Amino acid sequence: MTESKPRPLISVQERLRDQVAHALRAALISGELRPGVVYSAPALAADFGVSATPVREAMLDLAREGLVEAVRNKGFRVTEMTERDLDDYTEIRALIEVPTVGRVTRTATAEQLEALRPDAEAIVAAARAHDLIGYLEADRQFHLSLLALAGNARLVEVVGDLRKRSRLYGLTRLDQRGELVSSAEEHLELLDLMLTGDAEAAESCMARHLGHIRSLWAEGREEEAAEKPALRLGMR
Repeated sequence: MTESKPRPLISVQERLRDQVAHALRAALISGELRPGVVYSAPALAADFGVSATPVREAMLDLAREGLVEAVRNKGFRVTEMTERDLDDYTEIRALIEVPTVGRVTRTATAEQLEALRPDAEAIVAAARAHDLIGYLEADRQFHLSLLALAGNARLVEVVGDLRKRSRLYGLTRLDQRGELVSSAEEHLELLDLMLTGDAEAAESCMARHLGHIRSLWAEGREEEAAEKPALRLGMR
């Protein structure tokens, strides 16, 4: 009898770290954790009702994503993003993604494009379900998978980094107003245009989509500044 290899065990600490990281991302998206503010691991741990260790580990994960930065002997500062930063990131994304969409429209097979439909539909479903983290993850998966069809891994890596640095602001308020659903549906529109082979129309749709995202950022930032929500952390 062949001896089976033992399965690797996932520690409770690792699961707790993932749960904390999930809750911290939700707090960043909703604006409960505010840009420029330094948060200590012990203070956040007290809010979560856990030890400081999984909070520190989760914050280090977020730091690698560019969402926070470590402040020596103090904690972690939520990364600030200026309007100029957002404009610059949006411009770079447009310079890369718009022509790449046209290129992929001309070269990808119908089967390759149809394989993106589940991700596009997941974006819409998450928006309708008010699942903001699910929305961002499905959106990331769709855009990066689409760009990957161009065959340039470095291009995908650059856009992935830009997306982390230019995360959406004020999604909670925009979700409550129903703005996210219309933005989500643009992914299906883009995919359908690409399937027709109309590269020019697909490029136009992509440019409009990025412009729409930028306007959502602006509206979200304005509402966040006006409301200044209190910190009310919790884990699912």
